[in-house]
Amino acid sequence: MEKINIGILGATGIIGQNYIKLLQDHPWFQITDLAASLQSAGKSFIEAVKHKWQMSIPIPEELKNLIVRDVKDFDSIPENVSFVFSAINMPSKEQVKEVELRYAKNEIPVVSNNSAHRMTSDVPMIIGEINHSHVNVIPIQKKNREFNKGFIVVKPNCTVQSYLTPIYALEKAGYKIEKLIITTLNALSGAGYPGVASLDIIDNIIPYVGDGEEEKTEIEPHKILGKIGDNGIINNDSIKISVTSTRVPIVDGHTACVSVKFRDQIPSKDEIIRIWNEFKSLPQELDLPFAPKQPIIFLENIDRPQPRKDRDNDKGMAISVGRLRKDSIFDYKFIGLSHNTIRGAAGGAILNAELLKSQGFIS
Repeated sequence: MEKINIGILGATGIIGQNYIKLLQDHPWFQITDLAASLQSAGKSFIEAVKHKWQMSIPIPEELKNLIVRDVKDFDSIPENVSFVFSAINMPSKEQVKEVELRYAKNEIPVVSNNSAHRMTSDVPMIIGEINHSHVNVIPIQKKNREFNKGFIVVKPNCTVQSYLTPIYALEKAGYKIEKLIITTLNALSGAGYPGVASLDIIDNIIPYVGDGEEEKTEIEPHKILGKIGDNGIINNDSIKISVTSTRVPIVDGHTACVSVKFRDQIPSKDEIIRIWNEFKSLPQELDLPFAPKQPIIFLENIDRPQPRKDRDNDKGMAISVGRLRKDSIFDYKFIGLSHNTIRGAAGGAILNAELLKSQGFIS
């Protein structure tokens, strides 16, 4: 297969670097364009990133001398780039929105890691195993905004991924959920680089995560579980969600402690485990390169999942769950874990791009 040429917006940042790491030897996509801030523009990538390279692999040889483009120079977008991954970091969400819209207006599809367009009704916010059908909002978006080939697709907040797929699997099996109370233990990498000061986090837990983390984790599932209307996504508010987010001294891996109240019928513990073990969706049916073979991995050990031991399950793309037990106030409780910089960030966006390609939206 001839590979598709792609670009990365915000290539010098941590998420941009993660895209570069994860896209090495990808069977479908190859990086041919790197864009960043004006300060990096005109420099070779190795010169622009310098000591900021934080990945566990060296900078790929084929990218070292690639000249970084100004992310706001829309006239310099290479003609052979089929779509871009967006990991841009700007002072305001409105600036991010505008830049991503300009690429779409220039007929470049944008697969975004950013939160700016997550609650825009005609922009699908996709977890491939849950709402892959939301790609069908793209024609509505194109009509609304007079795009031809361009469009924007986003992935949700990284914390949402640590619990929503197991919840969706139960709903899909017919066990409707009324309420969730969730406490998240967020890894340090979720704060970006250099992130949280060492004197704040060593020997400590910070009981607050900024940038609207709790609000995103409570609200975004309503859109993901929503349905397509005439002008975009209509949210599904049937599940009430209450979230407390904390920052813990873990490098990678967001953990969620979840208590579940079912609406009507309550499944047995064995039935829940069966549903999770048997759950598969379109990414698995299509055997997409970044799709986990088993999206939900149930761990029998009483002390699992653990970030250090389980965050890398199935390329870092699986959701690991454990400690399923009866709850004295709600019905059940469990622990969920996902790799926040792979499944929750660049890897999740790459899976979205693979889904878009498989459905004919990018080529």
